[in-house]
Amino acid sequence: MMKIEKAPVPLIVPNPDDPRLTERVTGIDQTGAETEIRVPVERPLTLYLNAQEIVTMMTIGDYPEYLALGYLLNQNMLKYNDVVSEVEYDDDLGVVVVRTEHHTNFEAKLKKRTQTSGCAQGTAFGDLLEAVESVALPKAELRTSWLYQMTHAINTMPSLYLEAGAIHGCVLCKEGTPVCYTEDVGRHNAVDKIAGWIYRHGVDPADKILYTTGRLTSEMVIKTVRMGIPILVSRSGFTAWGVDLARQVGLTLVGRTRGKRFIALSGEERIVYDQNLDYVEEESAAHKRKGEGGDE
Repeated sequence: MMKIEKAPVPLIVPNPDDPRLTERVTGIDQTGAETEIRVPVERPLTLYLNAQEIVTMMTIGDYPEYLALGYLLNQNMLKYNDVVSEVEYDDDLGVVVVRTEHHTNFEAKLKKRTQTSGCAQGTAFGDLLEAVESVALPKAELRTSWLYQMTHAINTMPSLYLEAGAIHGCVLCKEGTPVCYTEDVGRHNAVDKIAGWIYRHGVDPADKILYTTGRLTSEMVIKTVRMGIPILVSRSGFTAWGVDLARQVGLTLVGRTRGKRFIALSGEERIVYDQNLDYVEEESAAHKRKGEGGDE
């Protein structure tokens, strides 16, 4: 097994040219002509917490350490003040082991599962509200100039989605600048990688904005709140329970963010309207993503 050593805080961005993340597949198009496209891979990754097997996830396979740590954090199996002594990853076996200084046993919790609306192994354990009760999100502001700056940067940045499609992305931003952009076959995996990155490098979430290409569901709200991020933005739509939970905890929830348009359904008091819309361009058809035809 390869031991993953500590590293400085990196700027994480998609690498659509990584040959490990996609495969070329040949088929035929609507005219019957042969065509070749790139499609994202799915690989099983089995996560152990100390000696206990927790879950097997389907993932594109990048950043296994961040995914493992983030999954445990967002399932409330790992606390942000817990000490992780070691993370080991074996690419050949498809196994990642997280070791902590304290003893852990989640046998009872693993028996109680709630299937959430996330795709590809989007499961949460125990009471979904366990991690957000009595939460106090930090004060922050969302300037509309930052919103338009970051969505333009995300929509024009090279990514697996633009190259191959069939994938979700999550982006952690500071003001209008993306600082950690992750992708995976399920949006829960993408956001778990960001949670792991925050934990691994001691990043302060209080002044950050989380952007997702997926729907604003209860699962996304809970994970955002658990990370201590006060603002959640999506190009897609909302679910009723996602909105209700966001309002209960004071999370700023902004959806249907495309071009000049957006809708805020919670935490509107954080929004500062400082951008002249005459200078904001509509979204280019070349950069339209998942959710354009509906609230995916």
